[in-house]
Amino acid sequence: MAPTLPTACGSLPPEGALRLRPGEAGSAAPAGMGWRHLTLLLIALAAFGGMAQAQSVALAGTLGNKALLVVNGAAPKSVAVGEKHMDVKVISTSGDQAVLELNGKRHTLRVGDAPVSVGAGGGTGGEAGKSGKGGNRIVLTAGTGGHFVTPGQINGRAVQFVVDTGATSIAMSAADAERAGINYKSGQPIQLSTANGVAPGFRVKLNSVRVGDVEVYDVDAVVISQPMPFMLLGNSFLTRFQMVRENDQMTLTKRF
Repeated sequence: MAPTLPTACGSLPPEGALRLRPGEAGSAAPAGMGWRHLTLLLIALAAFGGMAQAQSVALAGTLGNKALLVVNGAAPKSVAVGEKHMDVKVISTSGDQAVLELNGKRHTLRVGDAPVSVGAGGGTGGEAGKSGKGGNRIVLTAGTGGHFVTPGQINGRAVQFVVDTGATSIAMSAADAERAGINYKSGQPIQLSTANGVAPGFRVKLNSVRVGDVEVYDVDAVVISQPMPFMLLGNSFLTRFQMVRENDQMTLTKRF
């Protein structure tokens, strides 16, 4: 029988945040933030991305002459060659790659590559990327609503994180896990209590998690069957770093 992880989840609108028992699988929503607030934040981020220069772009797949683009962590959008979506233009597609034009510059992206970041705001990989060497320092800049949203990779697949210091582990929906190529059903089954009732989930171990040029290995995570507006970068990753925040900037320096 799968272990039951009761949550402190109230009604959905006011304070209902999907949350697991502290010290086990981790919370599944930013501390103090209700599920409706998360959804509203996601809509706000998508709107901001449409008005301003794209912050990050990843290629989720190709369908003939169309590219499935993930812009600023939103749901994949099918964009045909010659068309533009949120300031990202598809120039060509071929197999598992596409040539995109962002801010007047062309980039070739493959499915699974780390997102291309352009413009102001969002997360960066710190100074190590300038030298082409692996680094131990991540510098993030707060975006809309003061939240730290950053592109990253799980097991080499491109993902989009929101930093959650209240989450014990990385947390994601089953759909996000599938897009990241995670065989989560082979993990440990668990039961999660949510605002919509009890939902199944899985506790898994990620081979690697990368943000910018910094990569860590064997990271605990939880996969939840219900949809989530964000993939949460929790303490199974964050506790491996010394964290310093000054105003709207967060610096993570790798400890081990």
